Order: sequence, then C-alpha cells, then structure tokens
Amino acid sequence: MRTSLVRTLGCITLGVFLLVAGTAHLTVARSEFTAQVPAWLPLDADVVVVVSGVVELVLGVGLVFFGRHRVLVGWVVAAFFIAIFPGNIAQYVDGVSAFGLDTDRARLIRLFFQPVLVLWALWSTAAWRDRRLLRR
Repeated sequence: MRTSLVRTLGCITLGVFLLVAGTAHLTVARSEFTAQVPAWLPLDADVVVVVSGVVELVLGVGLVFFGRHRVLVGWVVAAFFIAIFPGNIAQYVDGVSAFGLDTDRARLIRLFFQPVLVLWALWSTAAWRDRRLLRR
C-alpha cells in the first residue's frame, strides 16, 4: 500500500531529524550526549554515543531513502526510540543537565516526547497499518 503525501513528508522529516542527531552525536554535541548515558550502563559512555550516532544515521538514511522498506524501517526506528528511553529517564532521575534541560521540570516534560517519537515513526511509515506486509 502507498502512503499519503503527509505521511511521506513526516517520514522524511523524521529521517532528517535522525540524520542531524546522528551527526551531532559524532561531532558538535558529543559531550552533551555523553552526559546523558546512564551511569548504570556497563559500557563506555563514549562508545555508546558513537554507536547510537551511527545507528541514528543509518535509520535516518532508511527513512529518507528506503521507502520500499518503510514498514520494517518504521518498526526498527520505533524500537530504537524505546531502547533509548531509559537514558532519558536516567537523565531525569539523576538530574543531569544537557541540551538546555537544566531543571527537573524540563527533563520531565522531555519524557513525554519520547512516546510521540515512537508514534511518529509508526504513523509516518504506516508500519502499524501495513504490519501484515512484514509476514510476506
């Protein structure tokens, strides 16, 4: 099934967002992202930032250029947003300031945007609507 122009634009916009975020992970905002890696994660924080940046770049490319595989890419992007959510929770619980989130209120409000990103990935790729296509 095809998707509407609005969904396609939403998909491309989310892809560009991931490309920008992935690039920032590897360049200008590396220290900000490193500060967000939870202390309880038994991995080197810099490695986590680099790997997650590369994953964001791959997912962004997938959203922008691989529309034929949009359903699979949509599910993977949604899963990625779910996988990184514990880091956002840790930032709130631990009171870590990064990206201008320097109050508990700002960090708490940010938590409510993660489900929006999950839904955006599923909606813009029509991954939920066309989930049966994965079984073919």
